[in-house]
Amino acid sequence: MAEPVAVIAVCGHEAAYGRALDGVVDAGVSIVSSGRELFRSIAAHGRRNTETVVVPMTLGRDPDLVADTARTLRAVPAGERGTTVLAEPFGTSQHLVAWLRAAAGRVPETSALLVTAPSGDPFEDAELYRIAALVRRYGRSGLVEVAFTGGDPDPAEGIRRCRLLGAQRVTLVPAAFALPDVPEAETVPVDRAGPLIPASALRRVLGERVADARRRWREHGDDGVAAGLTAAENHGHSHTHPPGEGHDHGHGHPHDPGHPHEHSHDPGHDHGHSHDPGHDHEHDPGHPHEHGPGPLHTHRHPSAPGADRVIRSIA
Repeated sequence: MAEPVAVIAVCGHEAAYGRALDGVVDAGVSIVSSGRELFRSIAAHGRRNTETVVVPMTLGRDPDLVADTARTLRAVPAGERGTTVLAEPFGTSQHLVAWLRAAAGRVPETSALLVTAPSGDPFEDAELYRIAALVRRYGRSGLVEVAFTGGDPDPAEGIRRCRLLGAQRVTLVPAAFALPDVPEAETVPVDRAGPLIPASALRRVLGERVADARRRWREHGDDGVAAGLTAAENHGHSHTHPPGEGHDHGHGHPHDPGHPHEHSHDPGHDHGHSHDPGHDHEHDPGHPHEHGPGPLHTHRHPSAPGADRVIRSIA
């Protein structure tokens, strides 16, 4: 007989702070928002000496939810925390691309796609544009636009843009757990795709995250908090260095021109390199250098003063 385990699904704006999961997850799962509600839930389970797994319910756009969850878990006194472990987030941006492509495949090719999600911070919103571009590049839909509930452009403006670009029909595809409202649009028919992830698949993925977290705790004694605290470390750090200037990543290590150093990236991507004057590079917010089939990834390094050497690699 399996040992009892309590599951806490901690939600941010992607899940409407928990409302989008009501009636979707198993009845025994506690649905809470981050912060005080999560703190109280962890302490309540810990006082009952129940093994508890906390799962950040992000689809990959909200690394701050993961970091905030880790900080909250760490803040609960050890005597009240009991055996509580932090699972990997429900999804990553790579998962989100795959889920959106699957959803797009169920939409008629004649319809434009309007990828819609609750607005987050500027970096989260920029990330959705990147994700939508990948959906378009590797999908069959010729027109893919982005809209944000509570943001700019909102779904009504997104529909208008699709129409101006020649769409005869528009389908709203949610890039979140929450479904967007369909605004009235008299000039073009508007449909809404169903939930991004069917309830049965959502429960299965949630169960996998819980099982993996419990296995990691049993085999390695790792409660996941240390990794969770660094989840948002590079969030919003996409940047370019002006020619001739060094930089400071905000981690207390400014570099002189030409000073060799190593950047720490997400697991699976480490590289050391020197920054000469004029070096520039861009990283997606909070993500390793991962590419779909075919796209070129470019680093530009000056091989001599006034000359650029372009290194291209196909991942």
